[in-house]
Amino acid sequence: MQKRSKRYKKAAEMVPAGKTFSLEEAAELLRKLPGTKFNQSITLSFRMGVDPRKGDQMVRGTCPLPHGSGKTVRVAVFAQGAAADAAKAAGADIVGNEDLIAKVKEGFLDFDVAIATPAAMNEVRKLGKQLGPRGLMPNPRTGTVTDDTAGAVKAVKAGRADFKLDKNGNIAAAVGKASFEPSQLAENATSLIDAVVRAKPASARGRYVESLTLAATMSPAVRIDVARYVKL
Repeated sequence: MQKRSKRYKKAAEMVPAGKTFSLEEAAELLRKLPGTKFNQSITLSFRMGVDPRKGDQMVRGTCPLPHGSGKTVRVAVFAQGAAADAAKAAGADIVGNEDLIAKVKEGFLDFDVAIATPAAMNEVRKLGKQLGPRGLMPNPRTGTVTDDTAGAVKAVKAGRADFKLDKNGNIAAAVGKASFEPSQLAENATSLIDAVVRAKPASARGRYVESLTLAATMSPAVRIDVARYVKL
């Protein structure tokens, strides 16, 4: 059993048991809880009513956050020629092709997001052992396999939320930082909810989103009134 700190226990006492809130109310409540010495990430978590064991019920995608993510994102781009030049001009941190692939094979993973052109993916796919476990493999569904490398780099740098159903039927993604205004967190979270709803599999039946919670890195979760944001 995990031992909770005095700060966490005090925060838990401030969260009404069984009560649900709007996103902005939840964000305001999180701001009132005992803080930490660092700028905590704020995460929106979903309990989904789909079966993660069925391939046709996978929920995955990405969405831009109106107010950004609040964190610096290091972007690596696998490309050559004009696509590589465009990525560099757009602010990519690392750009390469055969040379970058070789570095990754040797263990280089000093980046948060990987983007690749369709042509580069022929070789990048072979990096599954290195990129897969870290969730770094480029994927067309998240806009990270594209010839428009400049657009992809700018979108990632501006701040976005990537989401994917886990093996337990949950989705969790950061929607900002504790320093954000409650209204900014609420708007970012609403964008994420809308994106998850749009990604609903055609085979999904019954209640799609069962519950929502908003929490800071080191705080108890605050329950969200699902009916306000998702048609049940």
